[in-house]
Amino acid sequence: MEFRHTSVLFSETIEQLRIKPDGVYVDGTLGGGGHSAGICRCLGENGTLIGIDRDQDALNAAQNRLAPYGCKKKFVQSNYEDIEDVLAELGICGIDGALLDLGVSSFQLDNPARGFSYMQDAPLDMRMNVSDSLTAYDVINDYGQRELTHLIKTYGEERWASRISEFIVKERKKRPIETTFQLVDIIKAAVPAAARRDGPHPAKRTFQAIRIEVNDELGQLERSLDRFIDALNSGGRFCVITFHSLEDRIVKETFQRRLNPCTCPKEFPVCVCGKVSDTVKVSGKPILPGKEELEENPRARSAKLRVIEKR
Repeated sequence: MEFRHTSVLFSETIEQLRIKPDGVYVDGTLGGGGHSAGICRCLGENGTLIGIDRDQDALNAAQNRLAPYGCKKKFVQSNYEDIEDVLAELGICGIDGALLDLGVSSFQLDNPARGFSYMQDAPLDMRMNVSDSLTAYDVINDYGQRELTHLIKTYGEERWASRISEFIVKERKKRPIETTFQLVDIIKAAVPAAARRDGPHPAKRTFQAIRIEVNDELGQLERSLDRFIDALNSGGRFCVITFHSLEDRIVKETFQRRLNPCTCPKEFPVCVCGKVSDTVKVSGKPILPGKEELEENPRARSAKLRVIEKR
């Protein structure tokens, strides 16, 4: 299956990175190499791209896609949260820019074997790295009802989370829930007919929640942001594209903390903690897709780009 992915906020991201021809740039979510192709086009032969992805299929596709470009390229199968170890192993002390695109690629969503999609029948998997141990099957069949309710409500922002988890637990007592369509049928039975008539597919939010849990997406993001900022050289920029309100909140709060590190109580007239920001504010509000992009790629409608710069 061909690795396809439409890179959202492409031109905005490349513009915000302010790429230097001889700089070192990290794409922590390489995917099919869409954003990285834009970076490579701006790099000279002395410039370096480091592409990181958990998915070996993505790395293989990106290597082929980026082969025509003359810059130096390093491809690493790893979680982007291991950025410190990746740079250390490559002997790189600082980078001039970095990107995280937190969207799931079209390849992963549309490949039935991966079990990400509620539109195609497949084994319940949803692992971005197929060597990881936890699968969607494990979550659905082993988690307690209260735990399922919490993750579906929190990660999926699903109003019918308690009913869905109740129906899941009831059904798995009869037989294991092994496929995406089994799960979709259970969700449809749990969500009232009136609620199914409007809005997105009734399984969308639950599948999103399970995918986030399986891949520890929010935990990985929380552990990674400071590490990427710390790795930047002076003037380097870090771009993060989110698609979920919880992701965006983590990025927003981390950037605000780095911009305003003072820990003094609000009632103090002056700062006495002595903590000074090592970052510069690029823009207050997130950058959103334009009308033309939304018409061409509906999956971009929830995307937000936030940028921070190292002093």
